[in-house]
Amino acid sequence: MLAAATVLGLVIGAVIGGLGGGGGVLTVPALVYLLGESARDATTSSVIIVGVTAVVGALARIRSGGVDMRTAAGFGVVGIPAAYLGTLLNHRVAQPVLLLAFAVLTLAAAGALLLNSRHGATADCGNAPVPVGSGGAATTVAMRTDTEVRPMLGSLARVVVCGVAVGLLTGFLGVGGGFLVVPALVIALRMPMTLAVGTSLLIIAMNSASSLVSRLGVAHPDWRVVAPFAVAAVAGALIGKRVGERLSAATLTTSFAVLLLLVGLGVGVQSTLALM
Repeated sequence: MLAAATVLGLVIGAVIGGLGGGGGVLTVPALVYLLGESARDATTSSVIIVGVTAVVGALARIRSGGVDMRTAAGFGVVGIPAAYLGTLLNHRVAQPVLLLAFAVLTLAAAGALLLNSRHGATADCGNAPVPVGSGGAATTVAMRTDTEVRPMLGSLARVVVCGVAVGLLTGFLGVGGGFLVVPALVIALRMPMTLAVGTSLLIIAMNSASSLVSRLGVAHPDWRVVAPFAVAAVAGALIGKRVGERLSAATLTTSFAVLLLLVGLGVGVQSTLALM
C-alpha cells in the first residue's frame, strides 16, 4: 500500500506540476480503483493531496512570474463559497452517479481543449506581427485601440461564471478543479497555456482549502495512504514543473487534453457498468 501510494503520488504530482491540473482527475480514480477507497473518501483524500501539491507548485511559479495573481484572486473570491456548497452536495449523491458526473465533465473539458487548440493554431497565423510601413503602423495602432476599449465587464463576467463553476465542481467531485480551470483560462479568458498552468495551481490551492474546511468533522481520510501520497506528489510536482517549462504551449495543451480523454473514458465505462 505504501509503495503504491508513493509511486502514484510521484506520477500525479508530475502531472500537476507540469500541466497545472489534472491531478484530481487521476487521484480520485487511483484511490478508488487501485487503493480501494470509496468514492466519497477518495474525494476527501484527493482534496488534501491535490491541494498540498498545488500550493508547492504555485509558490515555485510565483517566483518566476508564472502566475496571474489578479485572475487567481477573482476565481478564489467566487470559487471558495461555491466549493463549500459543492461539498454539501457531494454527501447527497450516490457513488456511481458521482463518478459518472466526473467522467462526463472530464470528457467535455478534453473535447473543448482539443477544439480550441485547432482554432488557436489558425488564429495564431492571422495574428502575426504587422511590419512597419504600407499602413502597418496604423494597423498596429488600431489593434491597440481596440484592446484598450474592450469592455472590462465581459472579462469580469467570464471570471465570475468560470470561478463559480470550478469552485462548485471542486467541492462536489473532490478534485482541485485544474481539469476545468486550465480549459477555462485558455478558452474563456484567452490566457497563454504557460501562464494558465501557474495560475491554475493557485486557484486549485484556494478551492481545495475551502472544500477541505467544509469537510472538517465529517471526513475521515486514511492518513496511511494520504501522507505518503502527498509527500511523493509534492516531489513529483517539482519535477513536472521543470519538464513542463521545456515544452511548447501546443504540446502542453494536447497532452492535457489526451490525459483527460483517457481518464474520462476509463471512469465513464466503470461507473456506467456499476449503474447497470
